[in-house]
Amino acid sequence: MAPKYSRVYLSALGYELGPQIVTTAELEARLAPLYRQLNLQPGQLEAWTGIVERRWWEQDARLSAGATAAARKALAKTSVRAADLGVVIYAGVCRENFEPATACAVADALGVRGGVSVYDLSNACLGVLNGMLDIANRIELGQIRAGLVVSCESAREINEIVMARLLDELRNEKPAGTGMESFAEALATFTGGSGAVAMLLTDGSFEGSRGHRLCGAVSQVAPEHHRLCRWGLEPAGEPVGAQRQVQYMATDSVAVLKHGVQLGQQTWQIFQTAMGWTPAQIDRVICHQVGSGHQDAILKSLQIPRDKDYTSYRFLGNMGTAALPVTAAIAEERGVLKAGQKIGFLGIGSGLTCLMMGLEW
Repeated sequence: MAPKYSRVYLSALGYELGPQIVTTAELEARLAPLYRQLNLQPGQLEAWTGIVERRWWEQDARLSAGATAAARKALAKTSVRAADLGVVIYAGVCRENFEPATACAVADALGVRGGVSVYDLSNACLGVLNGMLDIANRIELGQIRAGLVVSCESAREINEIVMARLLDELRNEKPAGTGMESFAEALATFTGGSGAVAMLLTDGSFEGSRGHRLCGAVSQVAPEHHRLCRWGLEPAGEPVGAQRQVQYMATDSVAVLKHGVQLGQQTWQIFQTAMGWTPAQIDRVICHQVGSGHQDAILKSLQIPRDKDYTSYRFLGNMGTAALPVTAAIAEERGVLKAGQKIGFLGIGSGLTCLMMGLEW
């Protein structure tokens, strides 16, 4: 896939962060009994991931509320009104219900009505980028003038569940080696952060600044690796009546990194050819935010100088679908992304899927 666009603009970015700061040291303190059993030293998690802290939403915070707050911030930067939107997409991994679409709650809060497409879209950590392309295609075809993709991710619940499970296994004296195996599978979970984002795309016909031109994108997949990182529901015990299910998350971090880098290298070459850009012409890149090991491996494999990359994972962790776009919004806020620059959004998500997007800022 290599769609290219001539009339699509990223007109505004908005974001909202979880209000509660949770340090890596706090997580390790809660896991202290497990650390003692495994002979792990405090500070090891930060050393492995490079993450000092992350954000969590308050208990029982609604995902649609976070997404709506980010959407209002994006719309407020432009002359685009809710009535101008032709599509509203919610693209988070975390959702409020199986049905209806979480996008419906966001659209309602914004006052969207009538002949508008409103739906959820899911593709692991690449959901927002995929949503941007869905909207871009509609704009390029002349079907709509503006569309909004939003997401709100919450790491609080899955972290609480995984920590409780690890400590429960320790109390129940599982077989030797189980603790380290379970801890290794949980490492990616502990990188998680919470945040919301909104990306407003238009055809550039609204009053005021057009924004940043979306030039094109490419995508490559390696679905044979779809079981390396999984987040879902599994049976828990045998209660009376219906089978109870609880959330689980398990990640083979080493294999995800190895195969993700290989897929990234393949996609990077195709991306440069499709865009007609040389590496020297690409001024800045914003990558999916996982942690220091992932950043080092990706930049080295793609031969991208570190000073071209901009990161947020050290203090925000991995916010899933919100991670890359929130980082881009912060980079724009701080003047890191400048008018006229060629920018690459480089995303790799479980599945495995790699999507790279080119913009002229």
